[in-house]
Amino acid sequence: MNQWNDQAASAFAGNALELRVYSSQLLGREADLVLHGGGNTSVKTSFTDYFGRQIETLYVKGSGWDLKTIEKAGYAPIRLQETKLLADLNSLTDDDMAAQLQTFLLDPKAPAPSVEAILHAIIPFNYVDHTHADAVVTLTNTPDGESRMRELYPDCLILPYIMPGFLLAQQVHAVLKVHDLTKYNGIILLHHGLLTYSNDAREAYETMIELVTRAEKAIERYDVNLAKASPGNPLDLLTLARIRKCVSLERGKPQLAILDQSELACGFASLENVDSLATRGPITPDHVIRTKRTAAIFEPAGEPEAAVTAFAQHYHAYYRSNERPGLTMLDPAPRWAVWKKRGTLAFGANLNETTIIQDIVQHTTRAIQIGEAFGGWQALPASDLFDLEYWVLEQAKLEKGGVPKTFAGQVAIVTGAAGGIGFATAQRLAGEGAVVVGLDVDEKVRTKMDRPGFEGRVCDLCHEPSVREAVESTVLAYGGLDLVVCNAGIFKSGETIEELGETWDRTLSINLTATQRFLKETIPYLKEGLNASIIIIGSRNYAAPGAGAAAYSVSKAGVTQLGRVAALELAKAGVRVNILHPDAVFDTELWTEATLQASAARYGMTVAQYKKKNLLGTEIRADDVAAMVATMAGPVFKATTGAQIPIDGGNDRVI
Repeated sequence: MNQWNDQAASAFAGNALELRVYSSQLLGREADLVLHGGGNTSVKTSFTDYFGRQIETLYVKGSGWDLKTIEKAGYAPIRLQETKLLADLNSLTDDDMAAQLQTFLLDPKAPAPSVEAILHAIIPFNYVDHTHADAVVTLTNTPDGESRMRELYPDCLILPYIMPGFLLAQQVHAVLKVHDLTKYNGIILLHHGLLTYSNDAREAYETMIELVTRAEKAIERYDVNLAKASPGNPLDLLTLARIRKCVSLERGKPQLAILDQSELACGFASLENVDSLATRGPITPDHVIRTKRTAAIFEPAGEPEAAVTAFAQHYHAYYRSNERPGLTMLDPAPRWAVWKKRGTLAFGANLNETTIIQDIVQHTTRAIQIGEAFGGWQALPASDLFDLEYWVLEQAKLEKGGVPKTFAGQVAIVTGAAGGIGFATAQRLAGEGAVVVGLDVDEKVRTKMDRPGFEGRVCDLCHEPSVREAVESTVLAYGGLDLVVCNAGIFKSGETIEELGETWDRTLSINLTATQRFLKETIPYLKEGLNASIIIIGSRNYAAPGAGAAAYSVSKAGVTQLGRVAALELAKAGVRVNILHPDAVFDTELWTEATLQASAARYGMTVAQYKKKNLLGTEIRADDVAAMVATMAGPVFKATTGAQIPIDGGNDRVI
């Protein structure tokens, strides 16, 4: 769909780079054109150097940037003439190409130039657009793909697939010596994508849209009916958790698992020949670095371990058939899978990676079915895909994430997450890489935790069906459960034992019984978790109760015992259970200014003195407790279970 807007574009008149950004974002908005970092765009203009000299410059998309959100900073300015000279070389290694392009950079702060920089440089037009349009690539991935392209695009150059980077630039450079591009509207790269170009940004963009629309209309004329189905019932969430665990162990680190149960995903997963379809290869070789060459296949009632093992064995064979000296095999774990009758699965080390893979899978399953309708889906040979998967320049894109965070790929639930210790803990775990679901009876948990991977859900822990639904929906959303922080509780003091009534029942119900019921629902999934851990928030009162706080003190003593028993019961399953005893955490909603002043007055202290009324004379904050929770749930405590740790600044009554 043509989204060009003259009024919007007029704001960038006279600034070639800003106009380049505008039209690139238009392309990036269309997922059927480019997906998550795919595609490339460039503009040729001038660069003013430090001495005021004008230098002919190619602004090409920087490696790792996404056209959907690209800004001026996402373009690498490189010397145009020097870049064009590289195409005249007889050979050029990947390392040398990257090094030379880096030396041509006119801005040391700019990103690394795209691996397609040479190709963009030699096309003799100011604006060059390159996409991996689904419709075009899908039609080339059929037995008659090349002849179909020639029939559909008599006004375009049709080039056979070749490895991107220098080899592709060489191919196009040779073609340009015998073909005048002004006589063609674009270049079709079989199994790869297409290029359009012009000295006018609008013309290059609109030509791209027109060419892609031709392919889309050709597909529409076939009236392809994509398979649709409802998910098989009942959905076995424990098997989902087992699948995730098996894939994580094969990859060597925790993975999220997002299950797509849409009608289209279930329809594809219900096709009789889905085993064959899902193992032929990706839409375009660019996807292989994210999805690997094929999918894993899980049977509705099969053993996940066997399916993952089978995938790994096939991957080992694929590597052995194509390996070359100097390569090291990547992990053999699948990145996506078909769960027959259930839907499709995407696996990733964090939510962003998993979501990207899920998007690619949705486009892939659609393209496969269209390709079948056009005579049979066929991807590039495994050797070509291997070259892309193990291409050092493509691998570099995936390595830019840096050191993984402590809880990357792990799933956590924190109760009592609307405020105080609970919210601070949720923030801490999320900051260290976990996806976190916060539960609270308070509606504000939804607004405080309202982004993907950091979501709040209203849940009454005393209502078992609500607890079960909250736990199951978390497992369904992310594939499993690894970390549980039992923090929810209430505190009411001032009633002696003989005065206690409703306070006793309510306090024990929330602080103790609800914790037991919550653990009952989460433990089956924690047993299938990764580095699984339960942290129970106790209290100093378990060991040093206070007069007038019988209900609270007893409930915290009870929940401490519950944690100790859980440690004994769950050790064989590898689930650690530890208890944290905070005291005098005053930056929570339980402590208002009035209650602080009243409590301080009882001791003849100022509020500031009262906050540090402990042996170390230090103030304990919710963030301190959250930091300790994260430490106890992490690798530092990997060999510890059943421990009780105070975080109270030192209390003489406890010591």
